[in-house]
Amino acid sequence: MPKVWDIVATVAAVAIGGANYALAQTTGAYTDSRTGIVYQAYKNPNYGGYTFGIAIPSSPTNEFIGLLEGPLGTPANRWAGVSLGGPMNGPTLIVAWPNGNDVVTSFRTASNWIEPTPLTPTGATLTKMNVAVNSTHWSLTFRCINCNTWASGSLDLTGAAAVFGYAQSPYSVVTPSSPDSSLQPHDNSFANYGLPLTSARSANYATWIAQYPGGTTSTTTSRTTTTTTTTRTTTTSVAPLPTYTKTFDYIVIGAGAGGMVMADRLSEAGKSVLLIERGPPSTYQHGGRIQPPWVGSANLTRFDIPGLCNEIWHNSSGIACTDISGGVMAGCILGGGTAINSGLFWKPQPYDYDNTDWPVGWKYNDMTPYVNKVFSRIPSTTTPSQDGQRYGQDLYNLLYSVLQPKGWNPIDANAQPDQKNRTFVHTPYMYSGGQRGGPLATYLVSAKARSNFQLWVNTAVVKLNRNGGQITGVVTEATAAGGMRYLINVSTSGRVILSSGVFNTAKILFRSGIGPTDALNVVKASTDGPTMIDSSQWINLPVGSNLHDQDNTDLVFSHPTITSYDFYAAYSSPIPADRDKYLNQRAGQLAEAAPNCNTVFFESFTSSDGRVRQVQWTARKEPSLGAAGDDMVTLSLYLTAGATSRGHLTIQPSLNTVVDVLPYLNTQADIDAKVKAIQSWINVANNYPNLTFVYPVKGQNASDYLTNYVGGHGSNHWMGTCRMGTDDGRAGGKAVVDTNTQVWGTLNLFVVDASIFPSTITANPSAYILSVAERAAAKILALALNSNPGGSSSTTTSRTTTTSSRTTTTSSRTTTTSSRTTTTSIRTTTTSTRTTTASGATQTLYGQCAGVGWTGPTVCASGSCQYQNAYYCK
Repeated sequence: MPKVWDIVATVAAVAIGGANYALAQTTGAYTDSRTGIVYQAYKNPNYGGYTFGIAIPSSPTNEFIGLLEGPLGTPANRWAGVSLGGPMNGPTLIVAWPNGNDVVTSFRTASNWIEPTPLTPTGATLTKMNVAVNSTHWSLTFRCINCNTWASGSLDLTGAAAVFGYAQSPYSVVTPSSPDSSLQPHDNSFANYGLPLTSARSANYATWIAQYPGGTTSTTTSRTTTTTTTTRTTTTSVAPLPTYTKTFDYIVIGAGAGGMVMADRLSEAGKSVLLIERGPPSTYQHGGRIQPPWVGSANLTRFDIPGLCNEIWHNSSGIACTDISGGVMAGCILGGGTAINSGLFWKPQPYDYDNTDWPVGWKYNDMTPYVNKVFSRIPSTTTPSQDGQRYGQDLYNLLYSVLQPKGWNPIDANAQPDQKNRTFVHTPYMYSGGQRGGPLATYLVSAKARSNFQLWVNTAVVKLNRNGGQITGVVTEATAAGGMRYLINVSTSGRVILSSGVFNTAKILFRSGIGPTDALNVVKASTDGPTMIDSSQWINLPVGSNLHDQDNTDLVFSHPTITSYDFYAAYSSPIPADRDKYLNQRAGQLAEAAPNCNTVFFESFTSSDGRVRQVQWTARKEPSLGAAGDDMVTLSLYLTAGATSRGHLTIQPSLNTVVDVLPYLNTQADIDAKVKAIQSWINVANNYPNLTFVYPVKGQNASDYLTNYVGGHGSNHWMGTCRMGTDDGRAGGKAVVDTNTQVWGTLNLFVVDASIFPSTITANPSAYILSVAERAAAKILALALNSNPGGSSSTTTSRTTTTSSRTTTTSSRTTTTSSRTTTTSIRTTTTSTRTTTASGATQTLYGQCAGVGWTGPTVCASGSCQYQNAYYCK
């Protein structure tokens, strides 16, 4: 696939420059046999052929006649273009491509090595004088007035010579009828060249204009053409949506944590799978190329480097979703949240599932085999740096000294997942080999190795076509270069999985006529109205209800032993020693998640309604709430399992989603638990030497601090808007999907992401989404085609229990009466020793070769693959 947008450096001489092509390019006088116009032209016979020519009046002014020609063939609708100043970045670009018997033109501009964006140059007009399309090529003759100036320079038509840039793509444009279409990159088909302008001047210029007057039209108007005569007649129309020629057993929408697991497990089962992601690639391994300036030739992007994970808060352009109102942060990028988050990753605890909210079949013992599957594939480590050291440990050491004397115990989060009362841990991460790991480095890699799997990026799903409960088609649109605009038919044996996250899954359902009537009426009154499914087929479900996010309250203190690290500065100008250590060893401070969130502690409380609520403090070495200083620590206090506050999201006339009821502290019992947690920290740290309270201030009680809290409450751990349950939402229940994750009222539509979580779980939900997706994949594969929701699948679940005892608190201050057992082996690194199994078996390409509980082959097959890390062959 394409590499980067580029048209090389400007050539300063009047000569052919740029790439070394197999066939010779030529410049010189060229007479177009169709029109008789004489140009100074550049002709390149490679890649199907390209021509650009220019003709100028004898007394140059602000206009010229241009000739642009490109090839037809397979694929169709390939574009060709000219830079009027040589390089890609800065000058006005003119791009054209065939569309039936017409040629569509588009002004473009670029300021970086990314897809050029549509441009409306001030006062500029482009008039088509002549268009010809035959079986092998297309040709466009045009008059351009006021096209020769741009913000950073100009094409001096009075000069003796000028440098131009050539580019053409081997790929079709995304929307051939639209001048604003996304353009596929041009790969290595580019060059700079010089043309002599003195020889391009002609006394016949006015005659040519009179002979081919054309019609002055703006290149921003879509047009279709009904004739190939020299004077173009155009009308405005909407291009029909092309139908994709292939169908799939499963279309998975959204390549986040849930979608990647689903795509891998379904393709592993032999099903044909299309995975659609609305955002661009992220990690280098999957084609991402958004890189900090210091990585050089290393195969790294900003998403690969743990120490740059907080860059999302500084620069989220092209990465964050832009169709959610209200400042919500969500990742619209390959990998979703697992591509941009801090990578915190530990096993679920029993209380996350063993409550009245999660239905039968989804309790802790049901989930344990699938949790183990996830953690056998994805390593969890507390020492992501490849030198085996932990960095920024002044934070852990300080909190250990504060907590441990007060009766808090250090544990291993994965060996003792049920110990969530007055315990603290070295933070476990899903990093591998000193880089971002997780499902991007495991599930997606094995899926892509299969011939029955396809991945589309930069492609958004607009809606699902539906006939009653049967999904019949998926409508897509391109969001950037390489995206796909199609109607993909879904056969009666096909299924669709929505894994697009809380906000986009809800949006797709709304636009597909599934949700509460008030939201569907908003869609009906929007631009979607004319093509929306008839209201007689709407499925009335409580999509958007049961919204929950883990309420966050920041507490800030300072201590002289703390030294912060400027991770934001490291994006552009890292400390040289840290840069070199990371590039050479994948070790050091940059192998740790920013901003040193390396300590987590937990506590449980029985609240005023008798329900146990748990809290999680995630500590990080940076100030917040307006505080400043290099010795600051922020404790993000999350209200997690057991919380009962709920909110609501809906859709706006703009088709943005929006949270219209916030899910934070809207039950008294949640407030009571939060007050107890804040007071607990105050009591523990109140008299610690040299520890200075910043927020809350010294002497302020917890209730007053929470009441007058100046920060935001969101954690961006959104869940719950397509609640799973047996109580059909069409009949007054709360559930949007049944216990097979099938949408009530449909035959072949499923939701597998955090939307289906009935209640809040322990913070940092990635491991939970992955585990739920593993279980959902098994249940869906076992379910008969076109079954009505509410049925049972044929999966069986082995009943397993953890070796450590389960903890139940009896009051806000009591610790457990059962013993806490620590396993003798603590998983702290992702490094392991490769040994040969007794049978001598070897692992195939992309196969698993190690991991927690792994008993299979541990040696990569010779000749077919090589050792990648402690977990996989590649």
